[in-house]
Amino acid sequence: MARAKRTSIGLQKAERRAAAMGAIKPNLDMGNGMTLNEFWAAIDDMRDRQNKYNELLSTVDQLYNEMIAAEKALAEKSERMLNAVAVVYGRNSSEYEMAGGKRRSERRRSNRSASDQQSVA
Repeated sequence: MARAKRTSIGLQKAERRAAAMGAIKPNLDMGNGMTLNEFWAAIDDMRDRQNKYNELLSTVDQLYNEMIAAEKALAEKSERMLNAVAVVYGRNSSEYEMAGGKRRSERRRSNRSASDQQSVA
């Protein structure tokens, strides 16, 4: 499942505000470094950061999917390796147990209840 990409209401609001201020005067200068050009530069910086963030999320999604596929492949290989040990040494061997399997002689058998045994007989 892809991660939700980010949108910014503040960025949209600032863009609308800057466009409206541009209608007042294209080179609006309010003093103290508060110019319309500086405002647009800050808006562009925020838009670039948001785009970069969303691109990184897409990259993370791709890496996550690759990791999940690799994990499934590794689980399959692990199971096949254990089965290979069982073929060579047997399922009741100490080697099978050392490889992570459970020896057949050590498995618990489920006990059927008395009612189950009567219905079978």
